Amino acid sequence: MTIYLYFSLIPEALIVSMLPPEEFGHYLAVGSKYLTKGQAVFFELDPEFRHPFFDIDDGIRRCVPHDDGTPKNSVYISVYRVLEHIPINVIGKLYLVTDYGQSLAIERGSAMPESSPGYYMYHDLAPISSLVVSTLPPQNYYESVTTKPPKLIKFPGLAFVDLELGALATDPEHGAVADLPYSGIPHIRECLFELESKNKKNKLVDRLHTAEFPYRMVKSGFFIGNGPDLAFYPMPSRDELREEYHHWWRMANL
Repeated sequence: MTIYLYFSLIPEALIVSMLPPEEFGHYLAVGSKYLTKGQAVFFELDPEFRHPFFDIDDGIRRCVPHDDGTPKNSVYISVYRVLEHIPINVIGKLYLVTDYGQSLAIERGSAMPESSPGYYMYHDLAPISSLVVSTLPPQNYYESVTTKPPKLIKFPGLAFVDLELGALATDPEHGAVADLPYSGIPHIRECLFELESKNKKNKLVDRLHTAEFPYRMVKSGFFIGNGPDLAFYPMPSRDELREEYHHWWRMANL
């Protein structure tokens, strides 16, 4: 059987599996006996990738079919300091999995997105899960917490998603909440005020934020970086999701 190598963001883990991406996504989201339910986000990696920090070959040796011949769902190789040891050039497609196990595959973008007016909100996915508002577009935000930090604290790499702020992006005080599903909107407004009043670039909204997020709130897309290298995975437009990925979109918004 074919062996696959995956990098999961919820939670951060390096995993070997005999399941192809769509089946693996279904397994992560609902389990092998449909006893669990939860969002999953993961990358497919080059199966030839090796790094001395990980004992990938041992994981592959352990990834054997069950006695009845069914494929091995997963062998966890590492759940610690995974992202910082994965070079960007071995990362393939990104998979977004609904609570009900449907996967949407996204290819890496050829260029970074254009900057948008107003403030940004980022959900850090690995190596931490936190919510941050910022004056910086994604590439500059990444640099501010990794390669060019203004403070002593920095990350060797970061995976994060750019989330919609709606009218709050340009008018934090009076902007309509509309369909923004976030809890703690008054606190988000206060954090946006602080960016302006205290001339800050980034402001932490929630340092221990829930790992899951609404897919319909993804703005430009997903970013994953290690050191100076940063990759962008553009989220399809809502029209494209409705027309070409209707079933995934419908299940993602139940």
